[in-house]
Amino acid sequence: MSADAVSAGHGLTGVADAGAFLARLIRLDPAAVVRLRSAGPAGRTTLWARLPWTVLVARTVAGAGPGDVTVSADALLAELARGGTDLPPRRDADWKWPLPGSTGQLVETMPGGDVRRIAAAAAGTLRDAADNGVGGRAVGQRVLRDALLDHVAVVVTGSTQQAGPGERIEVSQRLVQAVVRMGFLGPGEAAGPGRAGPGESGRTGAVEADLVQVRVAGRWTGLSAPYGAAWSLKASQLSIMPV
Repeated sequence: MSADAVSAGHGLTGVADAGAFLARLIRLDPAAVVRLRSAGPAGRTTLWARLPWTVLVARTVAGAGPGDVTVSADALLAELARGGTDLPPRRDADWKWPLPGSTGQLVETMPGGDVRRIAAAAAGTLRDAADNGVGGRAVGQRVLRDALLDHVAVVVTGSTQQAGPGERIEVSQRLVQAVVRMGFLGPGEAAGPGRAGPGESGRTGAVEADLVQVRVAGRWTGLSAPYGAAWSLKASQLSIMPV
């Protein structure tokens, strides 16, 4: 990164789209950092962030950006809100996570309505368990949340370059909740925290309206929606030993 690139400011022209991404991110994690990386074609920047439930989310917006810089999400949102062009103080050392090496290979496409229903069902299950317990026994809120997030919501059997035909691709509730709560499904969502708000008109252009793509990139599984994407390491990469 050259000094000239940093001195040029944040370089984002898709302010409404970037602001929508940052506002949702901050509601989920007020202390979040965001990584800005130049993306092809020229004149586009991808905003990356990590949600508290260990999922990476990304949205590509207009503007050449500063190249590859990590800053405070809250500070960048404040700068955009006042119409400023300065780049907040860099926090590159706070970004500690790998990124998928590419946009991956498409293995399946799902209607956005199905993803919304899966997310709503999980929310209903969480509320019911919190109110009534599980099997008549009270269970802690965090235990319930983590169990639901780890639940495999969708299983796709497809063909990938890594494993060939018939690979079992598991989409966890973590990915589903990420695309819903970040507003990546767009204005068709039900009212509430997941609904797309004003300024969220800038689709990424990679996915048709109200469709969600299941993608695989190496060890990563992703959901790519009209307004952004969510990525996590495949559950199959983890070893679970019985007690």
